Amino acid sequence: MKKTIKKLAATFMAVSLAAAALTACGGGAQKETAAAGSETTAADAKEGDKKVLKVAMECSYAPYNWTQSNDENGAVPISGSSNFAYGYDVMMAKKIAEELGYGLEIVKLDWDSLVPAVQSGKVDCVIAGQSITSERMQSVDFTDPYYYATIVTLVKSGSKYENAKSVADLAGATGTSQLNTIWYDSCLPQIPQANVLPAMESAPAMLVALSTGRCDVVVTDKPTGQAALMAYPDFKLLDFTGTEGEFKVSDEDINIGVSLKKGNTELKDAINGVLSKMTEADFNKMMEEAISVQPLSK
Repeated sequence: MKKTIKKLAATFMAVSLAAAALTACGGGAQKETAAAGSETTAADAKEGDKKVLKVAMECSYAPYNWTQSNDENGAVPISGSSNFAYGYDVMMAKKIAEELGYGLEIVKLDWDSLVPAVQSGKVDCVIAGQSITSERMQSVDFTDPYYYATIVTLVKSGSKYENAKSVADLAGATGTSQLNTIWYDSCLPQIPQANVLPAMESAPAMLVALSTGRCDVVVTDKPTGQAALMAYPDFKLLDFTGTEGEFKVSDEDINIGVSLKKGNTELKDAINGVLSKMTEADFNKMMEEAISVQPLSK
């Protein structure tokens, strides 16, 4: 669960927002072909005498991760770019690297390139709002969860669906979400008589689809939805969680973890050691901070 915003708010959003994803957050199949690039990893990359943890993410999925032009709030340089990355995933990557005594390098990749990058050894891990699904675990290993997502629906204020109290109340809606996410693959089909449009390639794209009236609803996770409200004040967030009319999802759909190359137990155990010292309340507090400082909140 990126697997999860723009145009003036949307043009800038294509660079900075959410995924949505992710739970942009996410959940569907991903390309298996190896990503091109260096295979230098934390095992041998060094920052002076310090090992460097190479972490991949989209850098366009606020509040999990986004791109900005400076190092405000402690943003980290994006490898090979003059821009910086920040957001919940970057905050978590910084904490992990600091606890392990590593330097940190952020690698910006498209969503479908994340798993191949781990498999090929181009990066050490992915911290990008990925749900810990059984399908993904056939390709990569995962740490324990570093966030627990909630599935929500976004509609436009004034629409026929703005007062929906359950998934059933969305019957007949035209909807979309991000490609290769549980939002699209598992949740949208639960809407009765839904007109499901083709999946969007990014979380920002799905939000633009809702904003421009191409669809009635977008399904995403709560942090992505909350971030969307900053850019689109005419959106309304519907959360059916805890009711009989909620989306039916499994723990693997909404538990978000760090993915690593299969068999990399040393790094997996090390990261789990860091996460074991944190509580769900710690995760939520960190996410609230990320939402408060994302570019579109200003």
